[in-house]
Amino acid sequence: MATAIAKQDRIGARVPREVYEMLCRAAELSGATVNQFLVQSALKEAQAVIEREEVIRLSPRDWNWLLELMENPPKPNPKLKAAMKRYQKARRDDAGTSFNWKP
Repeated sequence: MATAIAKQDRIGARVPREVYEMLCRAAELSGATVNQFLVQSALKEAQAVIEREEVIRLSPRDWNWLLELMENPPKPNPKLKAAMKRYQKARRDDAGTSFNWKP
C-alpha cells in the first residue's frame, strides 16, 4: 500500500556566525535540531502576525456597545441618507458595467 508524501518546500537563510551560533545554542537547549527550531519559531511568529492582523479584539465594554448597535441600530442621519442616494445613483449610472458584475 502506497502512502501519500506531502510536498515540502525549502527555506534557506544566510546569517552572520554569531546569529548561527545563538540559534544552534537555543535549538540545543530546547532539544530540537536547528532546522526544527527555526521552523517552530518562524511558525509561531507567523501565527502571531496573522492573528494580530486578522483578529479584532474588543473590551467587554466595546463588545456590549457593538452588540447594542447591531440589535438597535440608530436611525439614518442626513449624511447617511445622502451617501445612500449617491450610492444608488452610482449603481444606476454604472448598470451594465463591471461595477454590476456578478459571477
